[in-house]
Amino acid sequence: MRQERTVQASVFDLFAEHEIGRELKAMSQWLDEHRDLLGLVTRDLRRHGLKETGREGLPAEAVLRCALLKQHRQLSYQELAFHLEDSASFRAFAQLPWGWNPKKSVLHKTISAIRAQTFEEINRVLLASAKREKLESGKVVRVDSTVTAALIHEPSDSSLLWDAVRVMVRLLQQADAQGRAIPWHDHRRAAKKRARAIEYTRGRPKRVKHYSELLKITRTTLSYLQQASEQLPLAAGPAVELWQAQVCHYKPLIERIIAQTERRVLAGQPVPAGEKLVSLFEPHADIIVKGSRDVDYGHKLNLTTGRSGLVLDLVVETGNPADSERLLPMLERHIAFYGQAPRQSAADGGYASRANLRGAKACGVRDMAFHKKSGLRIEDMVTSRWVYRRLRNFRAGIEAGISCLKRAYGLGRCTWRGLDHFKAYVWSSVVAYNLALFARLRPT
Repeated sequence: MRQERTVQASVFDLFAEHEIGRELKAMSQWLDEHRDLLGLVTRDLRRHGLKETGREGLPAEAVLRCALLKQHRQLSYQELAFHLEDSASFRAFAQLPWGWNPKKSVLHKTISAIRAQTFEEINRVLLASAKREKLESGKVVRVDSTVTAALIHEPSDSSLLWDAVRVMVRLLQQADAQGRAIPWHDHRRAAKKRARAIEYTRGRPKRVKHYSELLKITRTTLSYLQQASEQLPLAAGPAVELWQAQVCHYKPLIERIIAQTERRVLAGQPVPAGEKLVSLFEPHADIIVKGSRDVDYGHKLNLTTGRSGLVLDLVVETGNPADSERLLPMLERHIAFYGQAPRQSAADGGYASRANLRGAKACGVRDMAFHKKSGLRIEDMVTSRWVYRRLRNFRAGIEAGISCLKRAYGLGRCTWRGLDHFKAYVWSSVVAYNLALFARLRPT
């Protein structure tokens, strides 16, 4: 049976006197004080279908600690496996059973099973500790948004069609291995040639010609895949069932790529950003444009932080909602957790509007300062110009927090695949950041 926690810590579990070792020790102490959180991790491991029989699996406590250690030190699974075997401080923090050196595959399988909801609940418990120890009251908050990129290449219609042909050929090869081969031809070389020609060709008439040929190759390969799918029955075994599931997943996405390419390139019609598919492998990724800056492909995040710098709340948005639409929902979430509205709040100019100002005041916010006034009077937002300057300067501090999250905790680009894992990755970064900051703020 899988255990929730390590039975007994080793006498050799010692933290280095280096500042990193002291920080890990302080983080470990808080986790020791909240062992009731391990039940959430155990539930996720069981829900994920990990074996409960045979050799004991990695304890839930070690899984959670390894997940936080990975994000805190920004390690790959291979690097994490090495440091857990090599570093006494890392082993002491992870509280691994004596003699256990988990491989990267085990770490990947168990850490990826922890859900975003679990990390969010851990963050709420951490914030409750900060409130109880008077490190963060939630009475003065600031709101801002940022973008976390998905693990995809720069999308284009030609590259998406080339990806589609590659995936379909791979599925057809797998169908051949099942013994139900159909006559088909591998068009990858021709598809790659057209995709490269599109990339380096100038002039719309020539590009349209190459696109037409690439679309024809994609449709032909899709027809091969459809024939193979019809000839392979589900009752043939679990391998065929898994293959059919992959076909059902990719087929509508490929059809969508073909449709949007025909609409944009051949018909010359604009395709709204909300309707575009930018990745065959990460179809959940959105097109995000913040102001006049570069285009990002991932998800927009709205964050609330407090005076301590702790991230009090975070929402992974769907689509690219305007900042002005998200201020009041973020305040409502804050009120639901803390039981009262913040006394003072600050936000970027993108959140500024008369409706948001009225809504914030109606919620109970005494001073609501926007970085850019956008036609609003300072007297309507706050009680004095001195308060406005203080809140405006306070708001700028969230930029440093976001920068730290992106540079040191991996929030700039998610390296996990799938929407659920994307959210889990984001929340694991936030929890690791908050736990490290809490350990620094907590009096020793």
